[in-house]
Amino acid sequence: MTSIIEAALPYRSPEKAISYSSYSVESDSSPVDAVIFAGISLVLGTACRHLFNGTRVPYTVVLLVIGIVLGSLEYGTNHNLGKIGNGIRIWNDINPDLLLAVFLPALLFESSFSMDVHQIKRCMGQMVLLAGPGVLISTFCLGALIKLTFPYNWDWKTSLLLGGLLGATDPVAVVALLKELGASKKLTTIIDGESLMNDGVSVVVFQLFFKMVMGHNSDWGSIIKFLVQNSFGAVGIGLAFGIASVIWLKFVFNDMVVQITVTLSVSFVAYYTAQEWAGVSGILTVMILGMFFAAFARTAFKGDSHQSLHHFWEMVAYIANTLVFILSGVIIAEGVLSGQKISYKGNSWGFLFLLYFYVQLSRCIVVGVLYPLLCRFGYGLDWKESIILMWSGLRGAVSLSLALSVKQSSGNLYLSSETGTRFLFFTGGIVFLTLVVNGSTTQLLLHLLRMDTLTVTKKRILEYTKCEMMNTAFKAFENLGDDEELGSADWSTVIRHISSLKDLEGRQVNPHNGYEAGNLDPTNIMDIRIRFLNGVQSAYWEMLDDGRVTRSTANVLMQSVDEALDLASTNSLSDWRGLEPCVHFPNYYKFLQSKMIPRKLVTNIIVERLESACYISSAFLRAHRIARQQLHDFLGNSNIAATVINESEVEGEEAKQFLEDVRDSFPQVLSVLKTRQVTHYVLNHLNGYMKNLEKVGLLDGKEVSHLHDVVQSDLKKLLRNPPLLKLPNIDDLIATNPLLRARSSFRSDVA
Repeated sequence: MTSIIEAALPYRSPEKAISYSSYSVESDSSPVDAVIFAGISLVLGTACRHLFNGTRVPYTVVLLVIGIVLGSLEYGTNHNLGKIGNGIRIWNDINPDLLLAVFLPALLFESSFSMDVHQIKRCMGQMVLLAGPGVLISTFCLGALIKLTFPYNWDWKTSLLLGGLLGATDPVAVVALLKELGASKKLTTIIDGESLMNDGVSVVVFQLFFKMVMGHNSDWGSIIKFLVQNSFGAVGIGLAFGIASVIWLKFVFNDMVVQITVTLSVSFVAYYTAQEWAGVSGILTVMILGMFFAAFARTAFKGDSHQSLHHFWEMVAYIANTLVFILSGVIIAEGVLSGQKISYKGNSWGFLFLLYFYVQLSRCIVVGVLYPLLCRFGYGLDWKESIILMWSGLRGAVSLSLALSVKQSSGNLYLSSETGTRFLFFTGGIVFLTLVVNGSTTQLLLHLLRMDTLTVTKKRILEYTKCEMMNTAFKAFENLGDDEELGSADWSTVIRHISSLKDLEGRQVNPHNGYEAGNLDPTNIMDIRIRFLNGVQSAYWEMLDDGRVTRSTANVLMQSVDEALDLASTNSLSDWRGLEPCVHFPNYYKFLQSKMIPRKLVTNIIVERLESACYISSAFLRAHRIARQQLHDFLGNSNIAATVINESEVEGEEAKQFLEDVRDSFPQVLSVLKTRQVTHYVLNHLNGYMKNLEKVGLLDGKEVSHLHDVVQSDLKKLLRNPPLLKLPNIDDLIATNPLLRARSSFRSDVA
């Protein structure tokens, strides 16, 4: 026999070719029927999303129930759904590897790409603990309990195979609910990130035990080599595709279609390369790829492209989730209603509920054992968050696909057909129970733990904002309430139709009045600092869209705000601290002026570094100025607002001083930067002007397209060949700078 790592890595058994159809479909069926089923699934999913929006019922639970109903009608009534039934059977008979390859890359890339990179970095230790040791603990706990209590005479390898199969979590319903209820971002990141890494690790563990069940040798050396190759190989391939894609995107200018297509295609190509060609984990590969994009490519998509990209991937994830969960329900219904008997003296349903209890117990053991370490890594973890973490271990499409692959690979010397059917039954039942029970009760659990309530500070801010909304509405009424065509409007009727503004007149109170300057509530100060820093980050995004900063500069600026947000509860504003290493004078300028060094190299080394520092400093000052004005407009002259504004002004002193030094010593640098910014702004302004002319009907589409191409060509030239700086000669520099002239004279006198 071959060793485990010499065997092929796909999930199907090497001893047996998989049949692509478990059931005979009537002769009048057509491949078009599969399209009919997909279309009906999307219509049903859209209707459910519309009907259940705003309710406590998770969307994915409803989809699963719809799938079970459709599967029960088809397989329980002997094919009475006609064309729809043909489509159901075609989709149900698709090879599970194909299902994974079609749906997983899109779902994994969307989840990992939409995550906050800074949050991932801080929570990485917790995510690795839960997805590494956590999966192993869960697998062995479930395997041992199944082996010792289930009456199927399964050996340890088969029991551990089911334990590993059930290790892949899919908390789509819980994460969506946590985001909707405004739960802490760190908890959402931990659960979502653990799920991503968990899927990859669980599939690797599943592959390991699957090969062992199929009779391959399993010495410790082969096992370790197998795990290392799958893990590190996936990381390497994901990084390679990420680097290549980011380099490609640098050469794409304002072409939204190309940018989106690159992200879509690279996710599928990376998955296929890893899973089928390199024989490593495709799930881990796509997860690493998505995180790499989130870290290094988020500023490559600006303005409309950035929004369009996220909307596109949200739509792809929505379509994939809809089809996956409806199809999962069909698979569950088919596993129960057709095929071989799954009962063991009529007690299989009882053992299903027992297995559900074991799944929850193993999750509690994992979180309990790792709790001391989870509290020490990243942002920490309190006991309330640990309870939600225990309850969020839902199972989903990955577990079902793996169970289906076991069923299709069964019916041989190593794995009986009855065992394969039981695997599908138990897995489908666990998916259903975790989604229905855990997913539907998470909101109640959050309420019991008081994790869905707003803090006193946030409540005061909301009340104050509502009063500001009343003032804004009244100003709008003054401007629109009377015109020469229609006459006047009735203010009382307007208010009656705007429920959010009822009972607010005369109750406006600044949420931060009543605090003395020396006796400020730390919680309130932290809240205002966070809001201020969010405003700074928003200003950075606007500057990136306007061409005031480059992509690399924007990444540095965003990261400094993320780091300052972590310290907002204990320190004053500190986003400049993360920028200081990037902002300083090169002290080797005079040495590089020697004739031995090419002047082009000097320009690249000195000037570009100095330009980057000037970009950072000017953007920092502008963003803080914008955020200070916004905070003052919102809260007025309250003591807390004045405290944060004062912290911001202190922060900007070093940036101002640096720009003054550059202005005294290298005025050409600031001139070139301003020239680039103005040129970029004028070209963007021309784009907006042309769109407005088209909007009001003064230009038609062909005329606008011609002018737009000309302006885009100028923008592309500006980015690829920006105005260059002529580096001053050292003698001219000394002659124009009094400080350097004095130093040179002093050294001459000493000599």
